Amino acid sequence: MQPKKQPVVLTIVLICVCFFSALALIYTKHEARKLFIELEQLTAERDELNIEWGQLQIEQSTWATHARIEKVALEELSLARPATSEIFVIERQ
Repeated sequence: MQPKKQPVVLTIVLICVCFFSALALIYTKHEARKLFIELEQLTAERDELNIEWGQLQIEQSTWATHARIEKVALEELSLARPATSEIFVIERQ
């Protein structure tokens, strides 16, 4: 009876190993899917932030144009261009 018992035990051990291997595979696939979904969400967020960054750069360049700065200086700050006789050029030596 001893020789028959050994293959049965080995079979049970192999079945357990296969079962736990299958469980590990399922867990790994599930984690990979979760990480892929997170990656897709972060990629979409990155794309939205890049779009917003581009819009902010356009807005900044619009606010910093010479025509707008001159308009604000004239209208809001009541500044005026100096006359040619009021401009002095100082040369560095």
